[in-house]
Amino acid sequence: MKRTSRIYVTSRRVALCAVVVLAATSASVAAAEEAAGPFGVTAVVGTTTDSARVGALFSADKAGSLSGNHFCTASVVHSPQRDLIVTAAHCVDGDDGTGLVFVPGYRDGLAPYGVWKVGRRYLPDGWSHGQDEDSDVAFAAVQDRAGKRVEDVTGANRFVTGVATGATPVTVTGYPDSREVPVDCTNRPVAHSATQQRIDCPEFTGGTSGSPWVNGDHEVVGVLGGHEQGGSTPDISYSVVLGGGAAELFRDATAR
Repeated sequence: MKRTSRIYVTSRRVALCAVVVLAATSASVAAAEEAAGPFGVTAVVGTTTDSARVGALFSADKAGSLSGNHFCTASVVHSPQRDLIVTAAHCVDGDDGTGLVFVPGYRDGLAPYGVWKVGRRYLPDGWSHGQDEDSDVAFAAVQDRAGKRVEDVTGANRFVTGVATGATPVTVTGYPDSREVPVDCTNRPVAHSATQQRIDCPEFTGGTSGSPWVNGDHEVVGVLGGHEQGGSTPDISYSVVLGGGAAELFRDATAR
């Protein structure tokens, strides 16, 4: 498995099921392939507008000492409240009393866009009642900081469901727990099953659970997790197919 969270938290829960519908535009294919570069190559991510939307998760008691303490990845997705992140359910499914913080653009012990306290979390019933691997997606709202919402500071990708697996290449960005910088890799996902998709990208080790799969239209069409909580080897990673259940969960997380 990529990573199993050690923190337990109560949250509002809804059912999550996966469906596949065929939906892709030629524009998104062209945009993704033009920006992709070599497929299946993992490299350190530079400081860019896009990388600012992805960050690392830490226990709140590590907020004052970030180096070496991140354990999962999350990313900012657009919402009416401008405060929402998406990650894997197994990253945020618990609470030991310490809470969590999200650090977008984390690099070498520094928080260039601030440290944001994670508030309410939204997990699907399928994960809460049996850790169903087809339900390994979650959202969380982060609290305001200095009078601003996280999306106002970092920007956001759009969370999109119903995109056919492999319709376009995607770029996966995450934080291996053995590194203090993010890495990314672009490739075209393939179906693992009707409810799971996989991507071949090397060196996505522990800590990369929750990494967004982003297409050329800046849409999150996968979240690293699902089968084997993201994968049992560093070179193959998985995501739940984002269908009707994921859309319902997103609606629940934004109905505030």
